[in-house]
Amino acid sequence: METSLLLAGGLLMVIGAGATMLLQSWAAFVFAPGALLFAVMQMRQTYEGTNFVVRRLRHIMLLSDVLFLLAALLMLANQHNFLGLSQLTYIKYVHNNWIVVLLVAAVLQLYTSHRIANELEKEAKKR
Repeated sequence: METSLLLAGGLLMVIGAGATMLLQSWAAFVFAPGALLFAVMQMRQTYEGTNFVVRRLRHIMLLSDVLFLLAALLMLANQHNFLGLSQLTYIKYVHNNWIVVLLVAAVLQLYTSHRIANELEKEAKKR
């Protein structure tokens, strides 16, 4: 069940980000719940082992989850300046910066997913 919810969240994030590139006004409202669902499901997963590398990678993965949520907030703020910022501050700090945050989160997620799989495989071979 959790895997299905994780995949659904990821799919909503992809649809929302793609629709934003196509200038759809509803895209942020699809991306944000997807990011929340994805992050929550990934945060519920645990690692009970003692491998320091996997523990460190899990912390990096949790950071990427927080960045996904920040990207969703910035995407919503990009469409609706609900933060009450002046126009200059909005353009300087918010306007389309969700893309940078999303890119960093995606790269971290890709890196940690690959490395955790390799580390767990190495750990299983040792046994």
